[in-house]
Amino acid sequence: MSNAYEKYYVPEQSPWPFVGAVALFLIAFGAGHLVNEVTRDKEGYGSYLLIAGVAILIFMLVGWFRNVIDESMTGLYSKQMDRSFRQGMSWFIFSEVMFFFAFFGALFYARLIAMPWLDGASNNAMTAEILWPEFVAHWPMIKTPGGTETTAMPWQGLPLYNTIILLTSSVTLQFAHTAMEQNKRGQLKLMLLLTVLLGATFLTLQGYEYVHAYQDLGLKLDSGIYGNTFFLLTGFHGMHVTLGAIFLLVIFLRILLKNHFTAHHHFAFQAAAWYWHFVDVVWLCLFVFVYVL
Repeated sequence: MSNAYEKYYVPEQSPWPFVGAVALFLIAFGAGHLVNEVTRDKEGYGSYLLIAGVAILIFMLVGWFRNVIDESMTGLYSKQMDRSFRQGMSWFIFSEVMFFFAFFGALFYARLIAMPWLDGASNNAMTAEILWPEFVAHWPMIKTPGGTETTAMPWQGLPLYNTIILLTSSVTLQFAHTAMEQNKRGQLKLMLLLTVLLGATFLTLQGYEYVHAYQDLGLKLDSGIYGNTFFLLTGFHGMHVTLGAIFLLVIFLRILLKNHFTAHHHFAFQAAAWYWHFVDVVWLCLFVFVYVL
């Protein structure tokens, strides 16, 4: 058993955590004020604080990741540091799994527990008579207690196309990963670029789907529990696709402009691939439980 000492790089004190904390404070404070201003129909400074917070957050991310990239490329990181990065990314993805698990839990609770109770299931006959006598348990619930009616989003058309696009992007990303391990730089660049373009196409079609939902179907965020769960689940997933596409775009630019990564040292690329495959799996669950069923 080897007792060889392995160094562990400890960076100098950094201002980036403090800058990030300021950015998140401004985002939270500004978003809260903006919501209050919109609901009360008055002007204020919430939007300016929100924009400033987002700008500072982007500045922090660019600066912090630039430092990490420089440290990695100059050989300061050891195998132990590499394991720390892998563990950190694994726990981050696990936290994202729990994030979506909570929203899926809300969806299943509404469909399998709350709706049958409102219809008098189990010993809730009197509850149904008092709260909503004419209610009939049926999903999607396209009519709210206030009388608002909407139309369910069908799974055919844009949702199906987006599913095919996202699954295809996983295939192209896997080809890019294989090309990385085989040191085929041309194939790597092409497949990675296709993945980013497919992600951008997915987001464009989802934006068009939202416009179609609002203008043609009357499906909005305030359209009862169905509208809430639909836009929260698909909206947060779209946000994650956006982050994943940016992640992959940065990796692509590093490969294209700086010729970074080798067949044996490419964890940043691998972390982006993990995240993208996770986003694809979440979409498959969304497509089945939100659109098809």
